[in-house]
Amino acid sequence: MSQHAVQVFDAQQTAGLIGFAELVRAIHDMALEYAAGKVNCPDRQVLPVPGNQEGGVLLSMPAAAEDILAHKLISLLPGNPGHGLPTIQGTVTILDSKTGSPLFVLDAPTVTAWRTAALSMLGLERFTPQTPEKIVLMGAGTQAAAHVQAINAIYPQATIYVAGRASSAARVKRFCERFDSLSNPVIAVEQSNLPDDCDAVITLTTATEPIYHAPAQAGRLIIGVGAFQPHMCEIAPQTVMGSTCYVDDPVGALHEAGDYIRAKKDWAEIISLEQALQSEVDFSRPIMFKTVGIGAWDLAAARVACHSLKARA
Repeated sequence: MSQHAVQVFDAQQTAGLIGFAELVRAIHDMALEYAAGKVNCPDRQVLPVPGNQEGGVLLSMPAAAEDILAHKLISLLPGNPGHGLPTIQGTVTILDSKTGSPLFVLDAPTVTAWRTAALSMLGLERFTPQTPEKIVLMGAGTQAAAHVQAINAIYPQATIYVAGRASSAARVKRFCERFDSLSNPVIAVEQSNLPDDCDAVITLTTATEPIYHAPAQAGRLIIGVGAFQPHMCEIAPQTVMGSTCYVDDPVGALHEAGDYIRAKKDWAEIISLEQALQSEVDFSRPIMFKTVGIGAWDLAAARVACHSLKARA
């Protein structure tokens, strides 16, 4: 594709290019490729926006592989909703590795939500001993919506419980009603009244204090998604300390995995996703999987989009 014919895909078009089943497999393969040193992926760069009183930042996340290059550039401006604009906006630019030519541009919030949800699905696949039947989502925002769609694609018969505070019951109920047409039952519950027999709990908030306090228990996988800065925390330290802990990116987790940082978990005990994919998992122990996100997962999503575009050509 020439530099004068670069396609720019909006949120809906981007979602149409990235299937969840394909993305789960792509992230699986990318985890092994990244661990083998075949993908260059530095820590995300965070630049404060000068003059922004709400703490706005610009995030830059590049990743480079032998086939394609990807650069995600996202603005996060907390004051935007007051002006009728999304908090997070941005693009993922994909280039050919051999020539450096731009290929196409994807919607960054969609890529982020999709690859994050697909990473959770890979966690469900790897860290649950059987197909999960009851999955709790704590949170009812953009990430929760992506997770509902991902669960529908991978586990269409699972019951999904969406947990919120009592004060947000009406909002959570409206969120669940958005998915009435899916095969999955999507049921609103209170955070203090989760199903006893759920197979997994996925936390999807920007909480700075724990919202999940239950003791660690074998057979209930905990996936921590929302806490991506050291001051954020969704999972109580007692739960973390009682679990065998995994993480998608051990390097980024050192300064981004708020749940592990708050619990003062010994980093030497934390196991990488790549190790989990290549070794046995002890299901007799409680398991927690913490994700912080890296540019390599965006690159995996870009690969799926590349394959979709080639199939359509």
